[in-house]
Amino acid sequence: MIEVKNICKKFDEKVVLKDITFKVNSGETLAVVGVSGSGKSTILKIICGLLEPDSGEVILGDDNLAMLFQYSALFDSLNISDNISFALNENEAFKGKYSKAQIKDIVKEKLQLVGLSGIEQNFPNELSGGMQKRVSFARGIVTDPKIILYDEPTAGLDPISSTVIEDYMQVLKKELGAASIVVTHQMSTITRTADKVIMLYNAGIVWAGTPDEMLKCDNEYTKQFVEAQKTGPMRTSAGI
Repeated sequence: MIEVKNICKKFDEKVVLKDITFKVNSGETLAVVGVSGSGKSTILKIICGLLEPDSGEVILGDDNLAMLFQYSALFDSLNISDNISFALNENEAFKGKYSKAQIKDIVKEKLQLVGLSGIEQNFPNELSGGMQKRVSFARGIVTDPKIILYDEPTAGLDPISSTVIEDYMQVLKKELGAASIVVTHQMSTITRTADKVIMLYNAGIVWAGTPDEMLKCDNEYTKQFVEAQKTGPMRTSAGI
């Protein structure tokens, strides 16, 4: 479970988040959407502890959390097996918990879960971008996290690769029963993976509902976002 209560954050004099409140239950996925610069990634950084809020609080039902970045962020000097098992070998909560044979089996299991097998000895530069992204998923879930944060997981991928990633997001939700948050601009990711949606603008939540409601409602913010209209109430951080 993830509960965000009245979070506020500003950088210098710019207010990025103001009184943001929402809750994500176990086995549920929340999509956080909005124009560039609306504070979406800031929310993820606050939840995972990379940033401190100026006020408000975050309540997590479990401290076993995974952050899956926009890019794969794999270690180039490590093979796939060592990349995936990194947390099991280096995180104090898991260090020494498993034998080498058990870690090998866990790596194999996670690779199978994301549709990749037999690549343990390969290095990241030997894989396609889509495969690297799936390896980063395997690395992120190696500890069986109960909370998963996705930062634009389909960014830079072609439509087919995006569909593959969205499918695995669904698999992970089912397999792990995790509470998940996905920051995305992509409508297919919203409609195929999310149970509910919040839209950010001007430091606050301007709309909340389900993906189906987002597609059908006549709200001026959601309509501009869904139809990719240049005219409407929202402007990007660049003033467009």
